[in-house]
Amino acid sequence: MEDRIEAGKGGVTWHKKSEKWRAQVKQKGETHHLGLHGTREAAEVAVAEFRALNPSKRTRKLESVRRNHVRCFDERTLLAGRARIVDVMESGVKQLLRLTTASGKQLRCSKDHAILTPDGWRKAGELAVGDSVMTGGTAARPSEALVPPSLRRGIGVWTSMQRNRLIDEQDVCYLCSRVFPREALELDHVVPVALDLGKALDEKNLAPACGDCHAAKSAGEQALARRGGKVALAKADLVTGIVEHGEEMTYDLAVEGPWHNFLAGGIVVHNSYNEESGRYRELQPVFYVPAEDRKLVQQGRPGRYEFVDGTPEQHRTVGSAMESAYREAYERYQEMLAAGVAREVARAVLPVGLFSSMYATCNARSLMHFLSLRTKREHAAVPSFPQCEIEMVAERMEEQWAELMPLTRAAFEKHGRVAP
Repeated sequence: MEDRIEAGKGGVTWHKKSEKWRAQVKQKGETHHLGLHGTREAAEVAVAEFRALNPSKRTRKLESVRRNHVRCFDERTLLAGRARIVDVMESGVKQLLRLTTASGKQLRCSKDHAILTPDGWRKAGELAVGDSVMTGGTAARPSEALVPPSLRRGIGVWTSMQRNRLIDEQDVCYLCSRVFPREALELDHVVPVALDLGKALDEKNLAPACGDCHAAKSAGEQALARRGGKVALAKADLVTGIVEHGEEMTYDLAVEGPWHNFLAGGIVVHNSYNEESGRYRELQPVFYVPAEDRKLVQQGRPGRYEFVDGTPEQHRTVGSAMESAYREAYERYQEMLAAGVAREVARAVLPVGLFSSMYATCNARSLMHFLSLRTKREHAAVPSFPQCEIEMVAERMEEQWAELMPLTRAAFEKHGRVAP
């Protein structure tokens, strides 16, 4: 029953004597024991929390890019900025596409890579000639003279008057996502006054920002306005050509937040992982209702419980309650959209039972680790007790993987379903 991960390397292991999961991490030659836990998930959380508080650099594969930066874009204002590279990951050999835009920009990428469009993120394989994508460009930068000091003061007074009404007693800084009391927050123009004077008195363009973030952003905007000239931003560009362009080894670039995008070949692309976003698309009413073979009743104490079949009456109750709640929630969602409420606000009423689509890249080792945690097999070297719904997803993933890499999958089974 002993986990194949070397104890000295840190991680989660099965402690046979206590019948619990042991969490420990080794850093800089010292082993940190994080205790015994009733479930593997709890032990993994302990390890993850320790590593978050005590980060190491071992996840980065290419030392040469550790301090490098790429151009990224604020998805609210489309203004350009810089983001630090976090990691470069090998993603396997894939079929490539070559996209060409009206301005002459070209991008070679896999069909499943996300590209920013005026309507949000879309996979490259979903695009067609005539669609638009967001590309790096410039625009005229207004000078300070376009906003006279008297008008700027008036805008400041009006903005201050909205403060108590638009900022809650405890609210979130939209720039750093931390929570602050009202007195520590200022109202900030999301689209700077220097870039669009027409939005200066638009309260939809106001968002709470903490003192540090507000000061840093304001200083940058003032310097931007004084210099005149050009400002870098993302602009729509028409796709004029899409052709298949062979197969090659592909790599994914991971960059720090908050936007997780970067410029490649002059076109704005996303990290290797992306989930369908309710900010940019209207979510469709596709909800999860457990099938009749889904076990409904939990028995036993935490960490040692099991699920057993529900009665026909329990299944009817679950189905009826879920369908009723789903219909009501989606009607309220549609009601808000019809009233002009932003999608990112209206989606808050939708329940966790809403199906979501996403895609991610991984190598075979990462997939095996996921399958060892999220599938239950009697012959597995390390026991796992996944929730039914994530196991259903994992089973479908393993079916696809078995077709693509039958020999690797057979070796995985032979060695007790433990990732190498």
